[in-house]
Amino acid sequence: MTNQLSKNVEALAESIQWFGQASFKIQSSGKIIYIDPYVLKSADRADVVFITHPHFDHFSEEDIKKIATFDTTFFCPNELVGKIKSIGFDKVNGVEPGFETEWKGISIKAVPAYNILKTDKHPKEKKWVGYILSLVHVTLYHTGDTERIPEMKDINCDIILLPLGQTYTMNSINDAVKVVIDTQASVAIPMHYGMYEGSAEDAVNFKKLLEDRVEVIIPFIKG
Repeated sequence: MTNQLSKNVEALAESIQWFGQASFKIQSSGKIIYIDPYVLKSADRADVVFITHPHFDHFSEEDIKKIATFDTTFFCPNELVGKIKSIGFDKVNGVEPGFETEWKGISIKAVPAYNILKTDKHPKEKKWVGYILSLVHVTLYHTGDTERIPEMKDINCDIILLPLGQTYTMNSINDAVKVVIDTQASVAIPMHYGMYEGSAEDAVNFKKLLEDRVEVIIPFIKG
């Protein structure tokens, strides 16, 4: 990484593990955080789990059961609260865009995630979300499944996790690049490519387009 990144940003970025799609594990201040756990190959113990929306590759009961305990806290769209409770977990918080709270020192904000053109994929009226997490003076933005939307111009972050598309989410690699610029991120980590949309080559092109402007980390799927 470049020397221009703060130690906090660099340390958090290096802790991030990708499992494919929008599935990540993040470690911060002794907390184990999962976002949209999917295709996990091993069991773990999550302190908190964030779900962006109910599509099978983001809300996977099988994968949740691999990492959640009775002490795990969940944040999810309101429509999933009952489903998560029905599989045996009680600490479930329903969210929609605009939701804000703090959990054990982590500031949490739910923000809109939707399609403008591909409106049948992630309709705005569903009120599905991305998350902005403040972790040890670092702001991390997981966009959820979304196109480039106007609300992103009001978001500033240090690290952004965003899809490259172009079937269900972003309409082009250039749109993804513009989102990084919109949010003034210093580190960008692409996701949601190589499985159901997009390719590994897209990630390489994304990094080239941001060269000398933003640190792009092309993640390797954790085995």
